[in-house]
Amino acid sequence: MEHQHVTALKEAGMKATPKRLAILEALNGLSCYASPEELWKQLRARFDRLGLPTVYRNLEELAESGVITKVIHPNRQLYYYFCHNRDHHHHFVCLSCRKVEDVPSCGIEAMAEVVQQQSGGRVLSHILQLNGVCGSCLRSGAPQ
Repeated sequence: MEHQHVTALKEAGMKATPKRLAILEALNGLSCYASPEELWKQLRARFDRLGLPTVYRNLEELAESGVITKVIHPNRQLYYYFCHNRDHHHHFVCLSCRKVEDVPSCGIEAMAEVVQQQSGGRVLSHILQLNGVCGSCLRSGAPQ
């Protein structure tokens, strides 16, 4: 798996440092999003000198380069998720169990056309994240 992470980092123009690889490995093992603090607690046993600011900085760099996905929670906390899907897509985030699912459809083209017709502007990029409660949590009666 490490080889895939090295490749992803190099494709993003980033160095494959031991800390970045460890962060990717930790995120890769999850089917849900994680906070910087959770990752820091998991990784600090592996690295004698790993500060929380280093984890934050690496997560932001990885997210900005597109290697990982930033999950913006309604509680205003930032979380991170390693998504294997490199095609254009969006995510459905379960606020109960923290699971992240791919949403393959986009629909932004129609909205971009409206923007162009109404204002003459042009959409250059977009971020779309759907928050809710997944079917498993709904069936189990998890809090919403």
